[in-house]
Formats: sequence, structure tokens, C-alpha cells
Amino acid sequence: MKKPTTIAHRLAAIALSLTLAIPSPVRADDYRLPEIGAPADNLLTPLQEKRLGQAFMRYVRTSNQVIEDPLLADYIQKLGHTLVQKGVDSGGDFHFFLVDDDQVNAFAGPGGYIGVYTGLVLTTQSESELAAVLAHEIAHVTQHHLKRAWQDSGSLGLVQGAALLAAIVLGATLGGDAGIAAAMGVQAALAQHQINFTRSNEQEADRVGIQILDRAGFDPRAMPTFFGRMGRVNDDSGTQVPEFLRTHPVTNARIADSLARAEQLPYRQHADSLDYLLTRARLRERSFHDPAAAVRHFRAVLDQHRYRSRAAARYGLTLALLRAGRLDEAAREADELLRDHPKILQFIVAAARIDMERGRDQAAIGRLRRAAARFPFSRPLQTILAEMELRAGRPQDALQRLQTLVETAPGEPRLHRLLAQALAAAGHSAESHHQLALAHYLRGDLESARLQLRIALRQARSDRFEHARAEAELARVEAELEALKKEKRR
Repeated sequence: MKKPTTIAHRLAAIALSLTLAIPSPVRADDYRLPEIGAPADNLLTPLQEKRLGQAFMRYVRTSNQVIEDPLLADYIQKLGHTLVQKGVDSGGDFHFFLVDDDQVNAFAGPGGYIGVYTGLVLTTQSESELAAVLAHEIAHVTQHHLKRAWQDSGSLGLVQGAALLAAIVLGATLGGDAGIAAAMGVQAALAQHQINFTRSNEQEADRVGIQILDRAGFDPRAMPTFFGRMGRVNDDSGTQVPEFLRTHPVTNARIADSLARAEQLPYRQHADSLDYLLTRARLRERSFHDPAAAVRHFRAVLDQHRYRSRAAARYGLTLALLRAGRLDEAAREADELLRDHPKILQFIVAAARIDMERGRDQAAIGRLRRAAARFPFSRPLQTILAEMELRAGRPQDALQRLQTLVETAPGEPRLHRLLAQALAAAGHSAESHHQLALAHYLRGDLESARLQLRIALRQARSDRFEHARAEAELARVEAELEALKKEKRR
């Protein structure tokens, strides 16, 4: 797992990467936000908020290690969307993702982008606790708390606005208001206004979050339980205050209020899903830098019966053995898991990865194709199958699969990078560079995106359609780079 960087390192990253958070080109007058002073709902149009969200996400990818592992990403997305679909009256467009960092924290950004640090997932003791944190962040979005923060910021263009919103939701973990101001270049505005969520914002997010938990079938008491445990950690930790408490201050009054609200609802016991337990096992295994240490950990857990799910503990051991290169032992563990649980996707994928590492490409791909026939709409399975087809030297098999995935989810950098590999191996050089440019762009690396698009243009001279596409994308990237230069000169 990625270790937390120093405050100085993060501030340096902000200084560069915040300015990369630029929306798609629009008319010059569209770069202005509505005048401050209007009700929160009218501060941003849906289109402007969507652009801010996309820009915010590019900033996050530039300065944080967003997990792109298909199975892990799929779990947090499904959990978040369950809460939205069952617990939020108006629905809305939400995007949930994991950040590979052992911070105990989570955050909500514009456009419904909600990030959860892997350290927080490992700190939760039940799926309802993890759902409680997500529900709290969802409530920050549905109650327009980010929009209200604009009332203290003055009228800003969307370029600077995306940076300010990034500072609002991430700044408290980056050195406080002074650090945010230095990174943002808007010291005068931020010196006069506290931009963290207010106490009333937090209480409102608790109240609405508890309602979301209850409607979605989770234990609403998980919210005060988790907050109470964080508060006890604070009491015992001296100066080492968990990041969650710095961005979501927890008081005894707030815990009591959330508990009182939860107690008004019927008692609901929610059993942890196997997906939650497998996700925690996978993250725990990744948290060990030394795979031998991970093997020892999971063997001890199994020997001492310190687990809620034996299958999840064995899954962690299987992954640790695979990473340690102990392939025969890993294969035996995977075979036993599949004998007991033949339809669990995580076990099928683990067995296929072991096959691939043992040089049994055909067995690995065959295993995944049979699973794909059983689960034809599983995006993580289709993505992993395409990756393995590329590794096995079968780009044509992967190409159509990846093209379909990219068409249905064009905002995932990993898919654009894989499609670039498949196109290159299939001899479509110009299109390959175009897709690689899109992967760089989505990660906030505009210079690399421009370079790849220039290469694509040179190689697409005989292909009118591809030349026009690359030319349009290059114009967009260069417009954003020009906007970036102007912002720097201010």
C-alpha cells in the first residue's frame, strides 16, 4: 500500500496539479460561475458541476494513487450505488473510488465524486460502518454543502474553481488552511473564511446519512458506533489525530445526537457480505510490503481462527502466496476455495492469475472465458480477461472487448491504456497513440497527452476520420494548456 507522503511533498504536488484541473473548452463567458448570493441549488448548473467534477477527478488522479484494480473498484462502486439507489430520493450521478493510502479518511467532491482511503476500509469493523461513511459523504453532496462553500469564495472561473473545490475537500489533510492558501494562490480569500465543512454541515450529513443507511438496509447505529470508535482513538493517540477527525470533527454531542437519531429507527442487523470481507482481505494483503510477512499473517489468522470468514482469510493467503512466487502452494489454496465456492468471481480470477504465472496461458484464459459466459455483464471480469488475452499475445481477442468497455465507460484511464496496447499490437498505431493520449489526459498529464496526439496526427495522415478525431482532441488539450499558462501569469 502506498505510504502517506509528507505535507511538503503534497503541497508541491498541489501547486502543479491543481492547475491541471481544467474543464473541456467552452465559450469564454461560460468559464464564469453564476454570481455568488443565489441559493445553493442555483450556484452551479448541472453541466458546470459535471465539468468541475471531471476536473476535480483529474486532480485527484494526479496527486493520489487511485486504485484501478477492477475487482476492488467494482466493490466500492456497487456499495455506493446501492446506497444511492435505495437511500436517496432524487438519485443523481455518483462515482465512488478507492485511494491507495493508509489514511483513515474519505471525501466528497463536486459532481458526486466520492473517494475512500484504503486505510479507512481496513479500520471499519463491519460493512455497515463502511456504508455509514459513504452515506455521510453522499449526504454532503445531496445537501449541496460544496456549493454552499462558494458563498465564501467570491466569483471564480471554472479553472480556478476546480482548484478551490479540491482544496475544500482535501485541504485539511494537507496542512490546514495555511497550506491550502499557499497552494492555491488565493491567500486573501482563504485568510478570511473557514472552508472546511461547518459543524452544522456535519450534523446535517449525519442526519441524512442515517436515513440513507436505514433505507438501504444497513444498520443505522453503525454511524455513531464508528464515530465513537474514532473519538476513542483520538483520546488515546495524543497528537496523532486520525485524518478522519481533522476533516470530520467528532464531539461527544455529535455522537450522542447521531445515536439518538439512530435509536428512533427499527433495529436492523446487516450481515457483512462476502464481497466486503474479500475486499478487506485483499487490501490487508496489499498492505504488507513483504509478501512473506503477508503469508505469515494469514497463516496465523487461519491457525488461530481469528477470522469472520475462513474463505476470506484463505483468499488473503492465496494472494500472498501468489505475490511471494510460491505458485504451487497458491494453486492448492485456490483449488480448495473453488471446490467450496465455484461461483465466486474473486476466486476464479485468483486461480486464473496463478495459471498465468505458471505459464499456463490457455488454462487461465479458458477459465475466465467460462466465467464470462456465466457472468456476461461483469465489467471487472471482462477487463481482467482482456488483460490476460493481451499478456498471452492475443490482441485481436482483447480488442473488441476493450472497445466495448471504453464505449460504455470512457472516463477510466486503465481501459484507454489497455485499448492502446491492443491497438498497437494489432497494427493500428495512430489510434493507439490517440487512446494513450486519453489515458494521460484523464490522469491530468496534459503535456504527455499533447505529445501522444501529435504522434497520432503524424501517423493518421491517410486516415481522414482518425486524423480529424486526433486534431479535435489536440485542440482541446492545447486550449487547456493555454488556459493553464494564463492562470499561472495571474
